[in-house]
Amino acid sequence: MKPCLFLLLSVICAPYCDAGAWFGQDSGCTKPCVQGDESIMSPKEHGTSRTPVQSPLRWGCDSQVADQICNFNRHYAEYSGYWQATSFLEEVDTAVKEGTPIVFYDSNTGKPLFRAPVNRSWEEFLKESRSHGWPSFRDDEVVWENVRVLPGGETVSVDGTHLGHNLPDSMGRRYCINLVSVAGNPNTSRR
Repeated sequence: MKPCLFLLLSVICAPYCDAGAWFGQDSGCTKPCVQGDESIMSPKEHGTSRTPVQSPLRWGCDSQVADQICNFNRHYAEYSGYWQATSFLEEVDTAVKEGTPIVFYDSNTGKPLFRAPVNRSWEEFLKESRSHGWPSFRDDEVVWENVRVLPGGETVSVDGTHLGHNLPDSMGRRYCINLVSVAGNPNTSRR
């Protein structure tokens, strides 16, 4: 994706990224949420990460867009509905038939970040994600060993990958996550 198109999409999507703050919602982080601090997102060898995103990414996600969102961005998102334009829903169909969740891995490191659905059905996960425009996870679906929520609600990996934002709703914390940020392949060297 050309940089100017990325910037255009960023401007269009910006209102959604901090919507919780607009409505006076607290993006606070109490158990099981794990609070992080700004040092996680300090400059590293490749933006806020040590490495660029993997290539190829799962579900046909665009590696160039992923690299911009994951490593050179703190506020913006892939366009609303992007996840539905990938092959992700094909994997969901298989998971539904098998009655299994999907594990979502960091696009930079391959560490597990989310596992969904947990304590809800695929139908509920998809309905909520479609309603909000991005894959939406709840506390029970977060791998807290590898995910942190910064003051203000930015949700990141412990390795500096920008994932999305915590935008609470009437049901509690909701992590609105870019599919390109969690489309990594599992890192089998670390378990």
